[in-house]
Amino acid sequence: MLKGILAISGQRGLFKLVSQAKNSIIVESLIDGKKMPAYATSRISALEDISIYTEDEDVKLFDVFKAIHEKENGGMAISPKSSGAELKTYFEEVLPLYDKDRVYVSDIKKVLGWYNLLMEKDMFDPNAVEEEVEVEASEE
Repeated sequence: MLKGILAISGQRGLFKLVSQAKNSIIVESLIDGKKMPAYATSRISALEDISIYTEDEDVKLFDVFKAIHEKENGGMAISPKSSGAELKTYFEEVLPLYDKDRVYVSDIKKVLGWYNLLMEKDMFDPNAVEEEVEVEASEE
């Protein structure tokens, strides 16, 4: 599950939501464990809300991570520092229909960097299921 994991524009890495303050949220860096306030003026994105453009419909980041996890047999993805051509080829293997016009190499680098960081911190479970999905499944 990616719940409570945030990306903050202008900040390296990912952050875990720790608590709510009066006019900010308190986050903890997954890289160095330091806590800091994040204000509404920062562009904060919850990983669970991020999707990747494809030629069909957008694919949730969790599903992209799951595809990487399967491709790598539970291991790390290639380095986000690989060449642009290598990154595009790799991403196409993971998500064959990704929209090559709207998904840039910089986006691929972010996705692979986030995935590797979550794997390094043992914070990605490909078998996690979103609560809404479980509710829908039980209604059928």
